[in-house]
Amino acid sequence: MQPLIDTKTFELVERIRSTEDKTKISLRYLFTDFTTDIFATAAFGIKTNATLTGEDPMRTVTKAFMKFDMYRGLNWISIFFFPKLVDIFRFSFFPKSATDYFTRVFNSVSQQRASNRNTESKDFLDVLLKMKEEGANNSEAISDQIIIAQAAIFLFGGFETSGSILSFATYELAFNQDVQEKLYNELKEVQIQSKDGRLEIIKLAELPYINAVAKETLRKYVPMGWLDRVAAMDYKVDDNLTIPAGTPIYVNAIGMQHDSNIYPDPETFNPDRFLPENEKNIKPYTYLPFGDGPRSCIGKRFGQISVRHGIANLILNYKVVPLPGTPKPNEVEFDKRGLFLVPGQHLHVNFVSRNQD
Repeated sequence: MQPLIDTKTFELVERIRSTEDKTKISLRYLFTDFTTDIFATAAFGIKTNATLTGEDPMRTVTKAFMKFDMYRGLNWISIFFFPKLVDIFRFSFFPKSATDYFTRVFNSVSQQRASNRNTESKDFLDVLLKMKEEGANNSEAISDQIIIAQAAIFLFGGFETSGSILSFATYELAFNQDVQEKLYNELKEVQIQSKDGRLEIIKLAELPYINAVAKETLRKYVPMGWLDRVAAMDYKVDDNLTIPAGTPIYVNAIGMQHDSNIYPDPETFNPDRFLPENEKNIKPYTYLPFGDGPRSCIGKRFGQISVRHGIANLILNYKVVPLPGTPKPNEVEFDKRGLFLVPGQHLHVNFVSRNQD
């Protein structure tokens, strides 16, 4: 992933630099342009240009994901709560235009790779194609539709959640200059030690403070505020409660992560909670941005890499400061129509270059 990450973070910084009025940049759209490129390339193995330009055929698809209307809401309600209606009314998780586009991309990429078997792409689609080939050899057929669905859900599950976290993290850092300065000093030291100034994926993953910033953002603004599971068997909680097999279970993750008995002063952005010496005191299973256990989020590490590198390259190049008259972080409105916790209004900061050239 290193070449992809390096390229897209360079383009992210260049996009900000080339924007004449930086106070007009919408954080949500800036970062979802960036994460669309990251996840689209990783999922489908195609080159996209949304980070630099804000426009790309794949970005058109992901922008459609970010918009909801009554019909799409009905689709989603049926999928999650009334699945028997889905087949009757042919409801769909993705808009038809998106499904058609994914199918065209898959057909094109798979044909290219079939004609050039000596090239190993090392992306998610490559893994899925290998699974299909191995499945055919073992009489376990995997259809093209299944492969397309897996790549599409990988993109959908990652681009907006990661973009949202980058937006909220940047906004919080603008209003918490002490946190931003501490983060900058940690990152600058690593950059100086690097031979070429590049932030290596492994090195960045080992830094305590940037990980604490990312974790605290995920605590306060967990993109998926609830987890849903189905009891596989009768489960006895205590003498008064047994959950019957087949019962849908909903876990209120955001409730726990804003519970003052678990996280004191939960509305305050405080990355120190997640420093190694403090994190060990957090109660198990009260921090669930990626779920937990064997069915935790499959894209966890990929999302963490994208968020860490986006924040790191931004803060090394720009000091972000709040604009007069803009809402404080705890006053920001959320989108009330979507599935994920994302900003419901455009967030803006001022990007002050740290490089005087």
